[in-house]
Amino acid sequence: MTSHPTDLTAALASFDAVWSPRIVAAVNDYDVRLARFHGEHVWHVHEETDEFFLVLDGEIDIALREAGGERVVTVPERSVFVVPRGTFHKPSSREGAAVLLVEPAGTLSVGDRHETVPAHVDVTTGHALHAGGTGGGRP
Repeated sequence: MTSHPTDLTAALASFDAVWSPRIVAAVNDYDVRLARFHGEHVWHVHEETDEFFLVLDGEIDIALREAGGERVVTVPERSVFVVPRGTFHKPSSREGAAVLLVEPAGTLSVGDRHETVPAHVDVTTGHALHAGGTGGGRP
């Protein structure tokens, strides 16, 4: 961890990979991650944790499989949405978006169960933020 603020604009400028989150901070046992969304992720579920999305730039859609069927939630810029634990979901963005996520440290980006992972989706627990991001992350 660092004792300096993390500039999110600089952090986002330090990487361009989509669906490959960077850890910018840690809060207790949680990672604060930045990710770029473009295209579709993969249907997946986090059995034991909710997933928090804050759209910093752009707009995302989150498809949800719920008891009553499937629905899509559109999350516009500067809005938050929480996917409840145990809910299959599939994030996507047509035009691209920058998103801040909060999840327990070590949470896989494709959840506990998932469909076939496409090549453009990084299966990770988050990558350290490198030069240009100014601080953040775990050592």
